[in-house]
Amino acid sequence: MKRSHRLLQGLSAAVLAVAGLPAHAAGDQDTPQDHDLKLQATYVWQHKDAVRSPYASPNSLLAAPERSYSFSGTAAFGARVWPGGEVYANAEVGQGVPLSGLTGLAGFTNGEIARTSGPKPKLYLARLFLRQSWNLGGESEFRPSDFNQLAGTVDRRRVVLTAGVLSVIDLFDQNGYNHDPRTQFLNWALFTHGAYDFAADARGYTRGAAVEYFHDDWVLRAGRFMQPREPNQQALDTRLLRHYGDQVELEHTHRLGDREGRLRVLAYRNRTVMARYDDAIALARQTGGVPDITQVRNGPQTRTGFGLSLEQSLHEHLGLFARAMRTSGQTETYAFTEIDRSAAVGLLARGEAWGREGDTAGVGVARNQLSAARRSYLEQGGISYFIGDGALRYRPEQITEAFYSVAVSRSLWVTLDGQYIRNPAYNADRGPVRVASVRFHAEF
Repeated sequence: MKRSHRLLQGLSAAVLAVAGLPAHAAGDQDTPQDHDLKLQATYVWQHKDAVRSPYASPNSLLAAPERSYSFSGTAAFGARVWPGGEVYANAEVGQGVPLSGLTGLAGFTNGEIARTSGPKPKLYLARLFLRQSWNLGGESEFRPSDFNQLAGTVDRRRVVLTAGVLSVIDLFDQNGYNHDPRTQFLNWALFTHGAYDFAADARGYTRGAAVEYFHDDWVLRAGRFMQPREPNQQALDTRLLRHYGDQVELEHTHRLGDREGRLRVLAYRNRTVMARYDDAIALARQTGGVPDITQVRNGPQTRTGFGLSLEQSLHEHLGLFARAMRTSGQTETYAFTEIDRSAAVGLLARGEAWGREGDTAGVGVARNQLSAARRSYLEQGGISYFIGDGALRYRPEQITEAFYSVAVSRSLWVTLDGQYIRNPAYNADRGPVRVASVRFHAEF
């Protein structure tokens, strides 16, 4: 393990040397940086037990036991190019095979699987963006080195512009206790709002810009980003004045006693060529067929959502997270997963509390629901992008996930994770689903 750590440290130094930068650029956590290179690799293996399945469609979760895996590797480089200006570039490789062809669930069991494109490795540009900060005074604070964050001191009152290729949730819904499926909860309905249909290509990335205004304990951020040309596909629609995903978030840091917490209020508005469920149902009544959303993508539609997110320290080594979001639900999901109402709550504990520095443990539950229009569409046999069993006995999809992450070294973590899902794809006639996971995650 120490040998592999030295090898990857040497690789980082070699890349910096090729770029003409000193090997000490990475610095330590308390030293300001002008440039940095970080590496990560994440492998997730999953096993699904057999699932009760009295009937099914091609979009149903398979009844037989299955195995799945995903791998992602990232090289993240950042440089300070002028006062207040930083540029970041992430090259990423991904491969993997999802459970049931990535169908049959709203809360998918692996948040890393979207970055993969089959059993052959695929290299792609994940991020390439500029961050420009204008300090406005007030107290200063030190930001430690992290992926896509150079260590340095900033004012607590500042304006920050971020523009380029990135993920919307790099900036929005940054819940500290549950946001990263590489290190925390794996399920899609837990690592962000399940009903947050944020603009993204099939891997979760997009292009656009956001502005953030920091004023002491308050942050206001807003941004516009590209939607995919077609639902959950890779190609992005560059017509940002016609088709877009807008986000606005207000964040406040507070204290309950001596424990810090943050509350975020988030709203989004997507406008693009989407199908309406009621239109698909109306067309099926006219033709005597089964509702089909692919037949009614006739023009731009709007989908909106509103959510609340809380992170709250309960103890020095214990934190609570909670999220809830509600969307308009009249149109199909375009870029994330098929949830119209979502709620989640959980706890994250750090191993220092029991003498295991670097370990973490978490337990969370999520409840996903559908709008009346989408529910009616599925009950009548409709199939959407990820779900549709050909019939539906509707119940909310309920997810419980628990994990324990072991710090094998300061650079490697091994996680054991279990998930239990009732009413997969909102169907009480199917399931439950039990999934066991092992995750290997390394950072340098």
